[in-house]
Amino acid sequence: MSEESLTLREKLAFGLSAIPDQTTYQAFGLFVFTFYFTIVDLGNLVWIGFIIWTIWNMVNDPLLGALSDRTKHRGKWGKRKLYLTISIVPLGLTMIFLFIVPFTTETKIVEFMYFIFIIVLFEFFYTLFDVNVNSLFPEMFPTEEKRAQTNVFIKGLTVIAIIFASLPTLILQPLAPITGTPEELESIKQNYMIAGIILATITILFAIPFLLKGVKEKEEMQEMFKKRPKFFESLKFTLRNKTFVHFVIANTMVWYVFNTLITIFPLFFTYVVEVGTETYWVTLALVLALVVAALVLPIHKKLGSKMGMRNAFMITLASWILLLIPFLFLSSGDKIFGVIITGIQGFALSGCLFYVDILHGDVIDEDAVKFGVKRSASYYGINALIHRISTILTILTIGLVFQGTEWAGGYQINPGIDVIIGLKLIVMLFPAIGCAVAILFLKLYSLHGPKLEQMRAELQKHPELKLK
Repeated sequence: MSEESLTLREKLAFGLSAIPDQTTYQAFGLFVFTFYFTIVDLGNLVWIGFIIWTIWNMVNDPLLGALSDRTKHRGKWGKRKLYLTISIVPLGLTMIFLFIVPFTTETKIVEFMYFIFIIVLFEFFYTLFDVNVNSLFPEMFPTEEKRAQTNVFIKGLTVIAIIFASLPTLILQPLAPITGTPEELESIKQNYMIAGIILATITILFAIPFLLKGVKEKEEMQEMFKKRPKFFESLKFTLRNKTFVHFVIANTMVWYVFNTLITIFPLFFTYVVEVGTETYWVTLALVLALVVAALVLPIHKKLGSKMGMRNAFMITLASWILLLIPFLFLSSGDKIFGVIITGIQGFALSGCLFYVDILHGDVIDEDAVKFGVKRSASYYGINALIHRISTILTILTIGLVFQGTEWAGGYQINPGIDVIIGLKLIVMLFPAIGCAVAILFLKLYSLHGPKLEQMRAELQKHPELKLK
């Protein structure tokens, strides 16, 4: 594909991978915390569960990445496609079981154990899918121009995926209990289960055309396969790469902003804006943000081409800090204002989604020039290992802020004004800090300008790095 022009069908078919990938992960971030904190009422056990889950991810992600890289090509099943096919049905089914808790105990210990089990199982199959999709991207699209062309489709369909992920807000009315009666809790539980079934169906249906038409995996030369370092050697080489380290810390902070906003939005709109049972306002807000994100994708592509992807990324993050400030001024009844403020976040969201994959592809290319072999899955696995720290940071942020509110001991109905202040801090101050830290490490990221052009010239001298 490096010598041939890309067709619309090829770009669209690969872009479909964003639907199962992002629908599942964004729905996880949007609803799982709220479900187990307010419906299952795990209280402070939620923080412990998410920390255990994140520690598991730090082992799970690099191991699955290394496993994919070390797997030999298997004819029509390839190597990446094999794992994509294995993962998709279990991934869809976990979207249902995330919102079905078959136990009710006084101490909540059994529910807590189920919570850990199901989020760990979800993460295993999600990573098995995600790491192989991400590995295919720099391999199928080896130049920046082709990556940028395809990435517009990927991120455009990512926007649609997040809209799909937010659709359950139309049936989850309210998102969290308001009166707390047993009848209301039972009704909300049933709605969450229906939401899980809808998400599972979307995930599997859109994965099928991607697997059939979007994956064009090429066989790796045997001598290149033999060059692949073993797991611990690969881990050592990767973590010694300063360019990668600077990129992945910036990426971790971007994911911290994403995770924090998406996790707290249901509670923010429920208690700050007070949408009550009118949860369609949450859907409208998210959809507007995503429509804006889709519309400005060509702008980010143009900015990246003119200014360089790294510089455009930094400007986008700086703009995000400014765009977050209006959240501080929202109050009860500001539904339209809340939708508009959320909508304008789409500009920054779009840029962050677009630039990350381009920069990561450059890092993988630089490593390939240095070591003579492309280790895409290993890089994506270790990137996932590190940026999963963002989840711990999100949970610690929410837990720390809630400790100073009436939710210190767990979810309570009709909280006081201190909870409102806490929710505003979580959606504005802490994400702004995350953006600032990301800008700092992108400033240290050196693979841009003349150094980037030199690396690309060197890559052209090594046709053996291309898959045949």
